[in-house]
Formats: sequence, C-alpha cells, structure tokens
Amino acid sequence: MMTINFIVMGKLKERWFREACAEYQKRLGAQSQGGTFAKVTVKELEPADMPQNPNRALVEKALEREAELIRAQIKGGFKIAMCVEGKAMSSEELAARLEGLGNGGISTVHFIVGSSFGLAESLKKECDLRLSMSPMTFPHSLARVMLFEQVYRAFSIMNNSKYHK
Repeated sequence: MMTINFIVMGKLKERWFREACAEYQKRLGAQSQGGTFAKVTVKELEPADMPQNPNRALVEKALEREAELIRAQIKGGFKIAMCVEGKAMSSEELAARLEGLGNGGISTVHFIVGSSFGLAESLKKECDLRLSMSPMTFPHSLARVMLFEQVYRAFSIMNNSKYHK
C-alpha cells in the first residue's frame, strides 16, 4: 500500500474546504476491492510571518524558512512540488505516474504545497517532479481540495472504480 503525504503550508480556515479535504482523505483510506487505496497523512505547517508588502529578498528568505520546515517532514519517497510552472497532467497521466512509482518500488509520495508565495527554488530543485494543477490561479484552499480530489481520482482510475467514469 502506498503512503501519500500532503505537506502543506497553512491551515484551511473555511469549514467547507476542511470537510471536502477530509472526505477525500477518508475515501483514499477506505476499503477498495483490493484493500485500502492509500495511507494518507496531512502535515499543515505554519507559514513564515511576512509584512504586508514584502520585497523579493524578504519573500525568498521566508520561503527558505518554510522549505526547512517542509524538509523536516520528508523521509525518503518521491517528492512532488505543486507549482504553477510545473508539468500539467491529465487525471489518467497522474494515475499512470503513481501506479508506475508503486510498481517501481516507491511506497511513499509527498505532495508539497507552499504558502501564497509558493515554494523556495532550492526545494523545488530537490523534488522529483514539479506538478501544476492549471495555468489558472486558484485560492490555496480550493487548490488543496482539487489536489486531494485528483489524488483520489488517480487511485480510482488505478483500481477501475466507477468514480472516474
């Protein structure tokens, strides 16, 4: 069974976003025909404090502090940086990538979501994949729900569930 870790900067403030993420987390851990889809953990980390209109140097320094918090949560596994400049994939492509990782002996995948300023470039370079949800901009809370749903959809595809159809 694969372990999926969502390592995210910040907490979901709105109840309906928390409930949506909890629902997909529950579904990922629920029994499928062949057993549980995946073991899921969510690590919500505190973003660095920033002034109202920070300059680029302050942003980069804050992103490096956040990167250290994120690195402390990662022990081996395949690291996916969620970032706008990342590769866009269809649901089927994400499912194939996750399935390929599992078949290749990778048992842990980390999805890394930065703060509103993104992720430190140094951390993105350490990741095995940069993944983009879309070239469009979404609120972080909504993007997190979308990521959870897409990971659930990927496992549904891998297990021939009717959810994806």
